[in-house]
Amino acid sequence: MSEAFKSIERGLKEALVRARGEGAATVHEIEVPEPDVQAIRARTGLSQGDFARSIGVKKGTLLNWEQRRRSPDGPARVLLALIARDPQIVQRTLAG
Repeated sequence: MSEAFKSIERGLKEALVRARGEGAATVHEIEVPEPDVQAIRARTGLSQGDFARSIGVKKGTLLNWEQRRRSPDGPARVLLALIARDPQIVQRTLAG
């Protein structure tokens, strides 16, 4: 079995235990560094408009991130970290 399968299996077993009201839930906290949104987008080769649409944010939001007037947080920060590692992950994953 792959490591990914083992990890998913562990998570499912934890969920079943928690659903039965047994044991405490395990919380996984991951520190995601401040992303360089402009550099991440540049690596994808997408325009600002196309990149914003591909990650489900308004172009204005992306512009604020790129110009560092605002900072992405939560799920957006995690998604940007994934794209930084693999610039085509969104297109590959969501392609029909």
